[in-house]
Amino acid sequence: MTLSPNLKGALLMMGSMAAFTFNDTCVKLVSGDLPLFQIVFLRGILTTLMIAALAWAMGLRSLAIPRGDIAVVAGRTAAEIASMCAFLYALMHMPLANVTSILAAMPLTVTLAGAVFLGEPVGWKRLAAILVGFAGVLMIVKPGAEGFNIHSLSALLAVLLVTARDLFTRRMSAQVPSMAIAVMTALAVGVFGGVAMLWQGWQPAGPREVGLIAGAAVFIVGGYVFSIMVMRVGEIGFVAPFRYTALVWALLLGWLVFGDWPSLLTLAGASIVVMTGIFTLYRERLTRRAVVQG
Repeated sequence: MTLSPNLKGALLMMGSMAAFTFNDTCVKLVSGDLPLFQIVFLRGILTTLMIAALAWAMGLRSLAIPRGDIAVVAGRTAAEIASMCAFLYALMHMPLANVTSILAAMPLTVTLAGAVFLGEPVGWKRLAAILVGFAGVLMIVKPGAEGFNIHSLSALLAVLLVTARDLFTRRMSAQVPSMAIAVMTALAVGVFGGVAMLWQGWQPAGPREVGLIAGAAVFIVGGYVFSIMVMRVGEIGFVAPFRYTALVWALLLGWLVFGDWPSLLTLAGASIVVMTGIFTLYRERLTRRAVVQG
């Protein structure tokens, strides 16, 4: 049976989301045994080696960045490191599905930030969807309730920092190789983890911890490879909504591995975020099509 390009793209997107969620699961499992920055350092080194090998296989021979893009790349790297720290801190202390549900709001925040900072057009329908989606996020984090704490704020901060990262990415010129950015980011994350680890301390890692960190590195690189392949098949407008399958994996793994299951209010909020996110992606697809057709 021959799969259509759209179906291939959907399967690759689902594979990418599954890989990233399995990475999160491995990190959460090992977080009770090792300090956060030790995990970041060890995973970063392994990830850098694998992504560098992948980049070499794809023909990348230089990490040179055009002079005009250096500041933008530096800002993107800083936002990536900060968002990773915020996300992992939240992941260590919150149920997997809750964190994933909050991160599902990123298409909404990126669309809004694009309108505010880059002047991208956003009609009233997408703006209304964004506001409804944010209401869904509030249902998940429950401000004023017992479950709302520094960990929930850390997850929200991660969303804002990832949004900043994506804004920096949009400002990069087409001359910046994507794989060069991937290698430099992985290396910067590993180096940051190594420096921060000097302050946080080092714990001996046994076979279980090493295996989980290695698994996390493999999964995160696998997710990145799948996400690259997604860009080469199918229509982005059709494939993009399948990124929300990450929430399905988070619910399943959170239940099977950690025994967590979100409350009905959290599930309702997550459903609202997903539906408004899909609608936002759909409206963005229509807007781009209208621009192309003139």
